[in-house]
Amino acid sequence: MSHGQAVVAARNLTGGFAFLVALTAGLFAQEPSLFAQESPRLDVIFVPTPQHVVERMLEMAEIKKGEFLIDLGSGDGRIPVTAAKKYGARGLGVDLDPDRIKEANENVKKNNVGDIVEIRRQNLFETDISKADVISMYLLTDLNLRLRPKLLELKPGTRLVSHAFSMGDWLPEQKETLAPRYDAYLWIVPAKVEGRWTVQRGEKTFTVDLKQRYQMFEGTAQVDNKTVPVTNGRLRGKDITFDVQVDNQHGTFRGEVDGNTIKGAGGWQAKRGG
Repeated sequence: MSHGQAVVAARNLTGGFAFLVALTAGLFAQEPSLFAQESPRLDVIFVPTPQHVVERMLEMAEIKKGEFLIDLGSGDGRIPVTAAKKYGARGLGVDLDPDRIKEANENVKKNNVGDIVEIRRQNLFETDISKADVISMYLLTDLNLRLRPKLLELKPGTRLVSHAFSMGDWLPEQKETLAPRYDAYLWIVPAKVEGRWTVQRGEKTFTVDLKQRYQMFEGTAQVDNKTVPVTNGRLRGKDITFDVQVDNQHGTFRGEVDGNTIKGAGGWQAKRGG
């Protein structure tokens, strides 16, 4: 069966997404250009995200006035419109369906948020998301997984919210099931801390070697010529916490990652390398 014969009951929308059901195996294994055709042949059933789910997703993201939200697959534009109208956030909604683009622009105009919300007909895989503070999605898990490497390259602290679909083995910071059985997810892009760090706390200097998996990490520390484990490693954006035994005492280290340095609470600090 050709791609044109595939039956699709959804699309890469968010605010009004519907489920993608393809009868051709491997439809989503194709290159993103499949979704970038000038006139995509999609048989769409439009199912908008319920407004109470939209509201809760934005609450979970803790979006603030002046922040920038990008809705990957914006449907009728209700997520960026709500973010603008309720919170004063700037928004960009991207979608491929010309009917949804028209509907979203009408929604923007109706709610008088055209000065801070843009709706753009664009392939979500080709959209520049680097300046986003919040990304919202209502995509299949397969599409989330294809986007995941790009999302993990966003600045630490960027919040990602998704309706219904997960990020595979990247566990969310928060998951809520809203009546009647709508799932909402939150992830926070973690800082990158894998590698060797030299830690200075008072007169004590030691090194830690860290292995990272999303917002979790573990490793070992070399303290006074002894190898001790680094445990309970956790990142929430730039915020870092881990446990290590120093001077025969269990210690919890908290701080903020800034590139190749960590500014620790209580005066400790660390630099990558060493």
